[in-house]
Amino acid sequence: MNRVFVLAGQALLYGGFALLIGVFSHWPAYAPLAADEALIKLSFVHHGKRIAECRPYTAAELAKLAPNMRAPLKCERERAPVTVELDIDGATAYRYTAAPSGLSRDGASTVYKRLEVRSGTHRITVRLRDTTATSGFNYQHEATVDLKPAQVLVIDFDPERGGIVLL
Repeated sequence: MNRVFVLAGQALLYGGFALLIGVFSHWPAYAPLAADEALIKLSFVHHGKRIAECRPYTAAELAKLAPNMRAPLKCERERAPVTVELDIDGATAYRYTAAPSGLSRDGASTVYKRLEVRSGTHRITVRLRDTTATSGFNYQHEATVDLKPAQVLVIDFDPERGGIVLL
């Protein structure tokens, strides 16, 4: 008799958990975007150019180094920050300067921005600077895109494909 109550209690609890999971899997309703919106994701990881050019070691500097450390060139590790600008329909939608990662500031700069826009035709301009220059940009890409509702446009940086790419 005791065993019957235990099994009935377990069935009741498992049923309650299943009902709870079923209710919360359908309610409240979640929509990541409104019905007439699209999404633009600016996302890339890029190493800026080195701050200083490599230079040959002097004879005195080479003499101070251990024999296995005597490379012909001395290259500073620090890299330039990466600055990116995104214009949508002629207006600046995002501007960011990403510092290089790492303790020696020699790692990659990471940029991630998510922008919700109305679906339809938009003029996209993306500019990127990865040097220590204070004006001008090394890379620029302009395109007219037709975004459908709930479409995701990814803006990436791929040096093998010429720089800024829209996916």
